[in-house]
Parts: sequence; C-alpha cells; structure tokens
Amino acid sequence: MAIKVLAVDDEPDVLRLIQIKLKKAGFDVVTGRDGVEGVEMAHQEHPDVVLLDVMMPRMDGYEAARKIKAEVKPAPIVLMLTAKGSESDVMEGLMGGADDYIIKPFSPRELIARVNVALIKAGKSPQSSE
Repeated sequence: MAIKVLAVDDEPDVLRLIQIKLKKAGFDVVTGRDGVEGVEMAHQEHPDVVLLDVMMPRMDGYEAARKIKAEVKPAPIVLMLTAKGSESDVMEGLMGGADDYIIKPFSPRELIARVNVALIKAGKSPQSSE
C-alpha cells in the first residue's frame, strides 16, 4: 500500500509540483490550501506524512503542526516545507513537533529523499525514488 502524504500550502504551483513529483515516486498525495484545512484533512485522511508550509492564511504551519501532532493518532510524520529559513524559524518548527524542516526553494529529489529518511526513522518502508 502506498504511503499517504498530505501536502498543505497556499501556493497552487508549489502544491502541483509536490503532487506531481511525489505521485511519480509512488506516494498517494492529498492536498490542503491552508492550516485549518490541513488539520481537518489530517483528521479525515490519516496521512503517514504531512508537508506544511509556514506562512498560510487562517492558521500558520507551526500551529497546524502542533495541532496535528497532538490530535491525530497515530501522529503522522510532519515536515515543514517553507521559505522561512532563519535559525529561529527552524527552531520554532522543530520545537513545535516537526520531524524535519526543508527550506524553499527545494529540490524535488531532496524532498523525496527527506520524506523517505523520515519514514525509515519512523520504522516505515520508504517509497521508491524517481
């Protein structure tokens, strides 16, 4: 069974890129457009991995990560995928429950590798890479 990834970003082009690249690598991908929708979708879809942008309307990615980690059981792997790359931003993400922090712009191959590494660390089987 394919690993399910929930990608949450308010930029449609970024979501489309993530969806295309991850599907090509064998992941099942669902998407959300803001933090509130991301939390709702995490409850409905029970993804293995959640990719969260930080700067989103209605609820930022930091708050969404905290809610998802606290409320969704079993808790999915959460990776922040954002342009906010200062040390304090990275620390806030990691301290808020993110399992990894990827700074935009990102390489799709690196994204797939980081998702797979996070899956391995969580004791799950990785998907094949592109």
